[in-house]
Amino acid sequence: MKRVSFAEFGGPEVLRLTDAEEPHAGPGRIRVAVRAAGVNPVDWRLREGQVLGAHPIELPAGVGLDAAGVVDEVGEGVEGVGIGDRVFGEGADTYAEFAVLSAWARMPEGLTFEEAAGYPSVVETALRVIREVGVEPGQTLLVSGASGGVGSAVLQIARDRGITVIGTAGAANQGYLRSLGALATTYGEGWVERVRELGRVDAALDLAGSGVIRELVELTGDPRKVISIADLGAPDLGVRFSGVAGSVPQALAEAVDLISRGKLHIPVEKTYTLAEAAAAHTDSQAGHARGRRVIVL
Repeated sequence: MKRVSFAEFGGPEVLRLTDAEEPHAGPGRIRVAVRAAGVNPVDWRLREGQVLGAHPIELPAGVGLDAAGVVDEVGEGVEGVGIGDRVFGEGADTYAEFAVLSAWARMPEGLTFEEAAGYPSVVETALRVIREVGVEPGQTLLVSGASGGVGSAVLQIARDRGITVIGTAGAANQGYLRSLGALATTYGEGWVERVRELGRVDAALDLAGSGVIRELVELTGDPRKVISIADLGAPDLGVRFSGVAGSVPQALAEAVDLISRGKLHIPVEKTYTLAEAAAAHTDSQAGHARGRRVIVL
């Protein structure tokens, strides 16, 4: 099969489309013929060799955690899913023609493979950071970097829970944030005051790693009410860096519920082929997304 891999840590240029042996579904796992794979910041952070609290990477290594596809192998002990089922979920080395998933759910009706591949990691991350930051219904959550995949999920999940959300993003994405039910304002000089004009901030999330931790602590008044998924220096300021995934099966079940109720939709901003994986990483690292970037097979 074809898969994207890298033999050394570095920039997007280290990614190669190579021939590889097909993986197979062991006990408690399924294999899918991949139709689409989500592009996540963790993909390029691991490619760069960043230490994110996960197990060490052995080179050469594959790329990708999220996928949507058609089940074509079912491992021992797996129940409730069969050959030919359309699923989305999380596994390993998903930038490939075949991938083994460790967590999955049936795709909701009406969802395309491209859309479905954009949900697993971002919904898990969104649910995790909302829980960790301790924001409650009736309170206000500030989201820095709100227009990307995780931000899109956070805004919609928070609003469904009765939480007011203030989102910061570039000028071009202000209307998008408002369409998701957020109070919106732009980055740049004076942004802290613009946020204050929108209301009191009870908790805050840093999703972009744009050097705003001090300001988020200032706005909340407590470093324990700030969580970052993007700034590895956050702990130096007393802010928790959240980089280790929680329960992916639970997150997928909640994603299915939200999508089925019409409470969650994450648009696909751009698609790429396997051969364009380096371009996908370059674009992901540049930020300013509106929704998700996805590799399509």
